[in-house]
Amino acid sequence: MLFADRLIGQVDSALRVMSGVSVASRANPANGIDEAPMDAAARRQSAGLMRVNHVGEVCAQALYQAQSRFARDDVVRKQLQHAGREEEDHLAWTAQRLNELGSRVSLLNPLWYTGAYVLGAVAAKLGDARSLGFVVETERQVEAHLNDHMSRLPAQDMKSLAIVSQMSVDEAEHGSAAKELGAKEVPLPARQVMRAMAKVMTTTAYYI
Repeated sequence: MLFADRLIGQVDSALRVMSGVSVASRANPANGIDEAPMDAAARRQSAGLMRVNHVGEVCAQALYQAQSRFARDDVVRKQLQHAGREEEDHLAWTAQRLNELGSRVSLLNPLWYTGAYVLGAVAAKLGDARSLGFVVETERQVEAHLNDHMSRLPAQDMKSLAIVSQMSVDEAEHGSAAKELGAKEVPLPARQVMRAMAKVMTTTAYYI
């Protein structure tokens, strides 16, 4: 029954992540910021970027769920679970913002989630140090892409900017925490593959 309960819980979590149904434990950074007038082009730009960010959080949930499940050390597992809970806040915030912009989450979320879960499981099976190194590199790349988005969001969209800014802060903290726990650097060829995969994902998710 314990295995069945865990399986049901994991399936339920996966379905909520992929459908964009999630609940944040922290207040949305955009709360209290007025919605600024935007023309159709600006709204499409904001929506496209926030959809990419939501997909990134779908992948983050899958990665952290897989890595924490197969982690060998309890301290490492607890840190991965903590980071995963904060990433769930990001998931909820970006989903809410997409709704406010009159848009939707990516139609390919099941694909993104599945692929990321497999990657997370593989990283975890290589050992905690390698898995933590994967976290460091992932968060480094995500932070860079979030900073890029902050420069590309329409100037008047302060609500999206507030969300992305807090996400960037959190990602940096997750990477630092993984480093402190003994992360082993990801080899250059693997980092290049990760960047190439991220490029495909971000380009596709902007539209679909």
